[in-house]
Amino acid sequence: MKHTLIKAAALLVAALAAAATSPVRAQEAAGDGKALFLKNCAACHQASGKGIPGAFPALAGSKFVQGQGGDVASVLLKGRGGMPDFSGSLSDRDIASVLTFVRSSWGNKAAALSESEVGTLRTALGVESFGDTAMSNKH
Repeated sequence: MKHTLIKAAALLVAALAAAATSPVRAQEAAGDGKALFLKNCAACHQASGKGIPGAFPALAGSKFVQGQGGDVASVLLKGRGGMPDFSGSLSDRDIASVLTFVRSSWGNKAAALSESEVGTLRTALGVESFGDTAMSNKH
């Protein structure tokens, strides 16, 4: 009986893992990413992704945005120029979701980013872990 329960649990974990990486999950991440983008990024980069010339760069059609995922994620984790970092206000999952949305919207055609990729980059950059508490939101 115990062996059967362990086997059933292992199958359930495998099924959940497969579902988390399925195209449907990628679509959910992009949907979450759109909401996160509108809340955190659209004021500067505009809902159209076209930015404000001379002030905030366009994300639509951007070679940088469509380039190496780690380069783009590092901007959200550490900030760049006048852009603040979002390491304390967005989780690795949120950053992956918003970048998946940005990298696949407005004609952009770049690969999605995963939560684990962002987490690995966060560690490599020495950026503190995201704290999911009311006091952790810097923005």
